Amino acid sequence: MFTHHGKSRTLSHNLKIASLLSFVAGVVNVAGFLAVQKLTTNVTGHFAFFVDEVFKLHFGASMAYFLYIFFFFLGSFTSSFLIEIISRKNMRYVFVIPTIIECIILFLVALFGKTLITENPNLIACSLLFAMGLQNSLVTRISGALIRTTHLTGLFTDLGIELSQLFFRKTEEQRRKLITNTQLRLRIICFFFIGGVIGGLTYPSLGLHNLFIPTIILILGLFYDTLKFKIIHWKRNH
Repeated sequence: MFTHHGKSRTLSHNLKIASLLSFVAGVVNVAGFLAVQKLTTNVTGHFAFFVDEVFKLHFGASMAYFLYIFFFFLGSFTSSFLIEIISRKNMRYVFVIPTIIECIILFLVALFGKTLITENPNLIACSLLFAMGLQNSLVTRISGALIRTTHLTGLFTDLGIELSQLFFRKTEEQRRKLITNTQLRLRIICFFFIGGVIGGLTYPSLGLHNLFIPTIILILGLFYDTLKFKIIHWKRNH
């Protein structure tokens, strides 16, 4: 999932990483909203509120929304920046390091979230937005801009376009590509929804501790990828 990139990636790789990361984003989206009443996986709504507060001359409130937007951007920038640096040294870990950073952020928010909700809720929102910017940039790079997992607007747009194209005459190759893309987008939507349901069901009893769930899922994904890579490498040498 994380170690294959470029032409070495298959539909199976993309389906696996799309399922894993969209589930993570679904949990974070609901947990973040229930905790601080802010969207923590995308910035579309925050930009609208930012403009609204600026026109009302509420510069303090507008700055908070600006920070939400900035931290999502910063996460995306950091992820891509790290990928470029690591790719020059060791392609094996190029997408692993940003994922580990995301794990650390989710773990810390889960660990200290109860205190931060009362003392500094904006820090929770900014941290989760940074993590989701990190994730969105990572999965965009690893899939060649085919997958995005932190918001659904573009997904439903692409899904609608591709489903409509299936009604018209296409070559077999074009139809196969449309069906593959549709399958991938439906997988992302379904796992984002499942993650959201899990986040909603566990929040009343766990609070932000439910972010341990996506943290563990990401770690298991990394271990699975590493183990599979070692098995394949061992088979090639024996």
